[in-house]
Amino acid sequence: MFASAGRYYLIYELDLQNYSDSMMTLLSLEVMDVSRSPIRTIATLDAAQLNALLRPTGVNYLQYPSQPHVDANRALDAGRSALAFLCLAFDDTASVPRQLRHRAHLENTSTDGPVVTVHRAPLPVFAPLLEGSNWHPRNGPNLDTHHHMGYMVEGGMAQNGRRFAIDWRKSKDGKLLVEGDPRDVHAYPAYGERLFAVADGIVVVATDGYPDNVPKTAAGFEPAVPLNTYESILGNKLVLQLANGQFAQYAHMQAGSVRVKAGDRVRRGQWLGRVGNSGDSRSPHVHFQLASTPDFLASEGLPFVFDRFRMTVPGLDWSERAQEFPWGEDTMVDFGANRAQRKARSQ
Repeated sequence: MFASAGRYYLIYELDLQNYSDSMMTLLSLEVMDVSRSPIRTIATLDAAQLNALLRPTGVNYLQYPSQPHVDANRALDAGRSALAFLCLAFDDTASVPRQLRHRAHLENTSTDGPVVTVHRAPLPVFAPLLEGSNWHPRNGPNLDTHHHMGYMVEGGMAQNGRRFAIDWRKSKDGKLLVEGDPRDVHAYPAYGERLFAVADGIVVVATDGYPDNVPKTAAGFEPAVPLNTYESILGNKLVLQLANGQFAQYAHMQAGSVRVKAGDRVRRGQWLGRVGNSGDSRSPHVHFQLASTPDFLASEGLPFVFDRFRMTVPGLDWSERAQEFPWGEDTMVDFGANRAQRKARSQ
């Protein structure tokens, strides 16, 4: 559970498996709060909604966002399974259930799943990883994004280290590409911006030396190096082990900008490097995520919040936010000046 823009969200996946010898078609899905008496239904997902939320297994994870929202998504052949990507929003913490049960309504019967406990422990509260304004938290845990639906089999398990990952891009005058050559990384406002440690930690992975790509244009995309290994996909990267045993991960950093090495202890707010366009990056941005292991892919993505920032969406005024998770494709974030750096300069 995390807060964002004054609401509270539960984001999770439900694994539906058909162990029978015949096809089953899911007609609707009830989400029930079983932590209160009487038990109450808090959401009912109909056929059209399930067409959008369900993804059959056996679909290439890169195709998940573009998978057609069709009735076939609800039809599970014998032995097949599907993942339901769920997002529930609540107005206050008191409304958030402590335990859930899911009821699947099929053509001829209904069946209940097990009771699941909602994780309500306090989330890590991070300092900004960037400074200044006009930052866009793209590809967050929205439905139909390649991060949220990016399950991969790594380490012998189906996992999603990118569940709460964000691609941070920057605009100027409302544009991600300013005047100039679109093939020049310097024409993008995000390129070269400083990156900071979100918390105290120990550097466990520090990779530099991958060149920046020429940004993708209508003419196509040709990366600076072949993207045929785990390392080359991430490009220049950092992984920080935090005190709670979780791992803050940065990818696609600028070539030659990484300022720390494995084994270094870093302080919250410390300057670590710069935003680049290395690895599997079509235009300058930084990929940031919190995960359960140092591995970007063989891990489970975890939620977090930032201590404070300002936020707006088109048509609304800026608002001050505290201990929230910024997301939304149209959202714009202002982190202000890096306080730790500002304090160090004043001493």
